[in-house]
Amino acid sequence: EVQLVESGGGLVQPGGSLRLSCAASGFTFGNYDMSWVRQAPGKGPEWVSAINSAGGRTYYAHSVKGRFTISRDNAKNTLYLQMNSLKPEDTAVYYCATGGIYSGYDPGTRGQGTQVTVSS
Repeated sequence: EVQLVESGGGLVQPGGSLRLSCAASGFTFGNYDMSWVRQAPGKGPEWVSAINSAGGRTYYAHSVKGRFTISRDNAKNTLYLQMNSLKPEDTAVYYCATGGIYSGYDPGTRGQGTQVTVSS
């Protein structure tokens, strides 16, 4: 059974940084492309970023490109999202999920999410 546990969210001022983590278990993490997805209050899910299984290819939504960096450590079964130059519009619950840019992410594998709030 796929289990994904997100962490690292919090309250940060505009321009600040956060690093999110996603601990994976119950499946062979290194065999899967992975994605980060976010959902702001009152809005639908928004795909943010994806990385291929080996970690060599990364993809970003236009809204975060140049500010966010996705990475993974397959030895630790962990996915990361480094978020810099945060803006109020980045406020959302952030989720990780299996699936990448070509297959699309699997919403059924999302964890409980971690809240990111960008506010002064």
